[in-house]
Amino acid sequence: MAMIRGASSFCLLFFLSFSVLDTVQGNPNYRDALAKSLLFFHGQRSGRLPKSQQITWRSNSGLSDGLLARVDLTGGYYDAGDNVKFNFPMAFTTTMLSWSTLEYGKRMGPQLQNARASIRWATDYLLKCATATPGRLYVGVGDPNVDHKCWERPEDMDTSRTVYWVSPANPGSDVAAETAAALAAASMVFRKVDPKYSRLLLRTARNVMRFAMQYRGAYSDSLGSAVCPFYCSYSGYKDELLWGAAWLLMATNDVSYVNFLKSLGVGDSTDIFSWDNKYAGARVLLSRRALLHNDKNFDPFEQEAEDFMCRILPNSPFSTTQYTQGGLMYKLPESNLQYVTSITSLLTTYSKYMSATKHTFNCGSLLVTSTSLRNLAKKQVDYILGVNPLKMSYMVGYGAYFPKRIHHRGSSLPSLTSHPQTIGCDGGFQPFFYSSNPNPNILTGAIVGGPNQNDGFSDDRTDYSHSEPATYVNAAIVGPLAFFAGSYVR
Repeated sequence: MAMIRGASSFCLLFFLSFSVLDTVQGNPNYRDALAKSLLFFHGQRSGRLPKSQQITWRSNSGLSDGLLARVDLTGGYYDAGDNVKFNFPMAFTTTMLSWSTLEYGKRMGPQLQNARASIRWATDYLLKCATATPGRLYVGVGDPNVDHKCWERPEDMDTSRTVYWVSPANPGSDVAAETAAALAAASMVFRKVDPKYSRLLLRTARNVMRFAMQYRGAYSDSLGSAVCPFYCSYSGYKDELLWGAAWLLMATNDVSYVNFLKSLGVGDSTDIFSWDNKYAGARVLLSRRALLHNDKNFDPFEQEAEDFMCRILPNSPFSTTQYTQGGLMYKLPESNLQYVTSITSLLTTYSKYMSATKHTFNCGSLLVTSTSLRNLAKKQVDYILGVNPLKMSYMVGYGAYFPKRIHHRGSSLPSLTSHPQTIGCDGGFQPFFYSSNPNPNILTGAIVGGPNQNDGFSDDRTDYSHSEPATYVNAAIVGPLAFFAGSYVR
C-alpha cells in the first residue's frame, strides 16, 4: 500500500522534473500519452467520418441511425468494444472531456484543438438527440441484447438499430441531467472560439435540465432491458440532478440552480466516481466556488469533497479504498481502470484548487496538502502508463509493451481495406474473436479495463472485464495527463 507523505515542494519539483526527462527508465511521456488518449476517440466514431480522420482503418458506419424513428441520429460514439450508442455513458464522457479542457486547456498545447474536436463530435450528436422531436430526448441507438450476440465491424452492422427515448410519460432524469451537464460544460469550452455554437449548447442544456427536473424518474425504469444490465442507473438519479445543476450553475451563474442544489440536500457519502455515480464529481466541482471564490454557501460541498478524498487516500484513517501490491487503486473487478481514471481526475482537480489557495485539510490526524493528492494521482497515471509490476502500459500503442488482444470489434477484425467482403453477425467469432493472434488494427490510445487485484493481466480478448476499452475510461484521464504534461511548462 502506497504511503503518502508531505514532501517539500522543492524536492518534489526536482523529482518530477527529473522523472519526466528520464524516459529511458520507464518514466512516462505525458504529452505523448495525452495525444494518444484523444486519438482513441477517432476509433470510436459513428457516422460519416471526416477527412481529418486519423485512425484510418475505421470507415463510415451507422449512416441510417435514427431512421426507425424518422429522425437523423447519425454520429456520436460507440461506448466501448461494441456497436451500440448508449447516451448515458456518452454524455458523461462528453462532460469529462469538457471539464478536462476547461481546467487544463492551457496545458494541452497542440492537443487543445483535438480535445475540442472530440467534444464536438459528441455534442453535435447530443444536440440532435435533444432537439429532433419536441417532448422527446433520444438516449440510445442499437439493441444491445442483439448486438452483443454478434462479432462484426461497425461498418458491417446488420443488426436492428432500434431507437430509444425518454419523455414526460417515460422519464429519465438521470440521462437527461447528464446530457444537460455535457451540453452546459461544452458550452463553456466553445464560448470564445465559437460563440454561436456555445449559445446553442447552453440553450439546449437549459431545456434538457428543465425536463430532468420536472419529470422525475430513472431511465432504467422506463427502458428496462434496453439499458440494463449494461448502463443501468444503479445510483438513482439524484446524483445526476446534482451534477447537471452544478454544471448549469457554472455555465450560467443563475441563482435558481443554487436554490435547486440546496433543495437536493446533502448526504450520500461515497468513495466512487463513475458514469453512474456523480456525487463526488459534483462536490469537487461545487467546492471550486468555496475555495476559489470564498463563497460560504458552498462550504458543505467542500466538506463532502474532502470526506471523499479521505476515503480514497491510502494512509487516511477513513480510507475505504483498496490498493494492489503495485500501488493501483482497486475498486471493482470489472473494468477497474474506469474508477481509477475518474477518481484520479478528481484528485488532480482538487489538488489544483488547493494549490491555488494554499488550502489544506485533515483526515483525522493526517494533514492533506495539494502535494498529497498530486502524488497519489501521479502514481495512478504512471501505473497505467507502465510503471507497474508487469511493466505493461494499459494504454494501447503507448510504450513498448501494451495489450494486443483487446475486446473491440473494429480492432480485432480486418479493416474494410484489407478485407472488403462483409463479415456478418456470426462471421467474426471464428477465426477472429477466439484467435490468440494480436488484433490486426491498433486502437491507439485506448485504455483497457486493466489488471486484476493481484496486478495480473492475461491480455485475452474474451475477457471483456479486463481487456475492453471504453470512452469514459479515456475521457477521465485526459485531464490528469494534461495536468502532468503541463506541469513542467512555465
